[in-house]
Amino acid sequence: MKNIVAIVGKEMRLYFASPIIYVMAAVFLLIADFLFYSQISLYSIMRFQQNLSQMSIHQVVFQPSFMNMGIILLLMVPLLTMRLISEEKKGRTLELLLTSPVSIIEIVFAKFLAAFLVYLILLTMTLHVPLILATLTTVSIKPLISSYLGLAMMGGVFVSFGLFASTLSENQIIAAVTSFGILIGLWLIRAGDTGGETPMDAVLNFLSLVRHLDNMVKGLIDTRDISYFISLTTMGLFLSHRIIESTRWK
Repeated sequence: MKNIVAIVGKEMRLYFASPIIYVMAAVFLLIADFLFYSQISLYSIMRFQQNLSQMSIHQVVFQPSFMNMGIILLLMVPLLTMRLISEEKKGRTLELLLTSPVSIIEIVFAKFLAAFLVYLILLTMTLHVPLILATLTTVSIKPLISSYLGLAMMGGVFVSFGLFASTLSENQIIAAVTSFGILIGLWLIRAGDTGGETPMDAVLNFLSLVRHLDNMVKGLIDTRDISYFISLTTMGLFLSHRIIESTRWK
């Protein structure tokens, strides 16, 4: 545990010593606020025209905003994770880590945890919108909790595969591009649902990150969605472990 805490502390200091994280945070917050503002404006127009019928503020404002926010986070996570192992490889410090009394599992988990904590900080920066809206109108708490849980678990998947991409090259740009390719691939699986019911459709539905996130953003907390995110996160960490382990024997 001491080793994990030490590595996480080091990574967090590196993150917040760089101006990039502050630029990312500012850009993300501006885009997120714009997404919320656009949907709130739409909600106000629909309410004025009395076209809401049975639709709640969560359906009109939060659902589309959170799904669009997922795309923005997909674009940003590779920038968070690209240096995690690539920088160690380029600086020849990975070999020192591997010969120190630190296990590969500790290295992988600590690197993952540091980037994931930064991701969660970015995510919590958007909480001011539902808090402000809650003072003005009725906001359902359960769908909000489910939505943020879904985005957090999605972040675990993104960060774990971003870490995996970072183990593949000492070039941070290559790591970022590889990470983006993997994440966009996960996002596009079944993004356009054809409504088919064949066995292949069932497989694609299970693999579709968008469908699992959409369920949680709608307020549905299902063990199948949770197990999906946990399984993919574990896979990303396992692949990262295997690549680093193979480096030790080269």
